[in-house]
Amino acid sequence: MRILLIGATGTLGRAVAAALAVNADLITASRTGEHPVDLTDPNSIAALYDSLGVVDAVACTAGVTPFKPLSDLAREDYLAGLTDKLLGQIELVRQGIDHVSDGGSFTLVSGVLAYDPIVTGTVASVVNGGLDAFVRAAAIELPRGQRINAVSATVFEEAWDSYGEYFPGHKPVATAEAARAYVKSVHGRQTGQVYRVGY
Repeated sequence: MRILLIGATGTLGRAVAAALAVNADLITASRTGEHPVDLTDPNSIAALYDSLGVVDAVACTAGVTPFKPLSDLAREDYLAGLTDKLLGQIELVRQGIDHVSDGGSFTLVSGVLAYDPIVTGTVASVVNGGLDAFVRAAAIELPRGQRINAVSATVFEEAWDSYGEYFPGHKPVATAEAARAYVKSVHGRQTGQVYRVGY
């Protein structure tokens, strides 16, 4: 199985890469490296797909949203989150339909803030909620038996020192737990699911 993983160098991406590399031909892509890609640039996504040919699965652990108090958020902040994490992943699917094999899959990354918001997390909540809705909608229209799911995790143990203060009362989860949800999505048969991890 040929699996394309976007965002393989990040905190979550490293754990997902280790899990998906078992018995698979794992191709990793990120902003830098052998297979560069910029989720905010549809041409960059097109170039990545054209360079790889057909893959059996596309998984994404990448996407950036700004974190600011609601009163400080400008339209540009919302556009930044929408353009990167939301529309970037939608574009991976839109263009990927023609590059993913029959019965292949897409696994996107959303997050807990769609359901359990925090102060300064409004943009992330909007984006994550949009991703979850997109997955449910796209699942009923993807062609040739293709599948799509999202992994929505709470804050990670590995990032707790940096982000824990923003998640009061939340229990962190290991990235390895989220990586198992990616394995379930890629190697399973479910579609239109949002796999909640740690909440």
